[in-house]
Amino acid sequence: MTMMGSIAEVGIEVRRLAGALGAELIGVDLTAALSAEEFGVIHRALLDHQVICIRGQQDVTPAQQLAFAARWGDIAIHPYVPSIEGYPGIMRIYDPNPITQTWHSDTTHAKQPPALTILLARTLPEVGGDTMFASAYLALETLSPGLRSTLASMQAVHKGTELAASAGLGEESITAIHPVVRTHPETGRQALFVNGNYVARFDGWTVEESAPLLAYLYGWVGRPEHTYRHRWQAGDLIIWDNRCTQHAVVGDTAGAERVLHRVTIAGDSPA
Repeated sequence: MTMMGSIAEVGIEVRRLAGALGAELIGVDLTAALSAEEFGVIHRALLDHQVICIRGQQDVTPAQQLAFAARWGDIAIHPYVPSIEGYPGIMRIYDPNPITQTWHSDTTHAKQPPALTILLARTLPEVGGDTMFASAYLALETLSPGLRSTLASMQAVHKGTELAASAGLGEESITAIHPVVRTHPETGRQALFVNGNYVARFDGWTVEESAPLLAYLYGWVGRPEHTYRHRWQAGDLIIWDNRCTQHAVVGDTAGAERVLHRVTIAGDSPA
């Protein structure tokens, strides 16, 4: 994908939101057609900051969200969670649950996990329901050289959740083996690629042998200095890079309604 234009030329301001990752883009209206130059700046900002927020997009229709998503690549249809009626590819995300509150990247049990996720806030509680994001680049880069060297040659077995099994999917379709350290196909940077939702064990290790090191790595990912906490506003559109981030919802909504529309972009085989 060719990067075109500069921030000054297209009138988009990029503001960092945290030291680790995250940026807000000012001057973007997704109800209007984006020029190639504008899209190039948005794309560059995502690669640079891993998570970007475009506020004030409450008037974006489901059709417009899908059209914007399609500019990033092929839209991935979730294998067992249904789309909202009439809009294949848009999932309705609602109450926080134990799966969404665990640090994870989306659907890593797939042979080719999603590259990106685009999430639009439709209805939010008065307080609560923030989303935490963590940089998997930093999580890897801040480990000791010895541990990084060890992890570089390892693979992990990713399995679908109980929800996948209950949908009648076979073991083969919900299991994948991926490298523990993956290289981002666009930036060339390396990132830690294990998460608490989908990794069952290291390949060639038992579950019991894997558990202590995996627990350490999960805790390391979520260290405060690796993270950004997003406090949602209605109309926020967030894009994050599943290849180099993890995320977790803060489950403090006390049952208040929280509705977001999610689209994921198909990815490649981690390498």
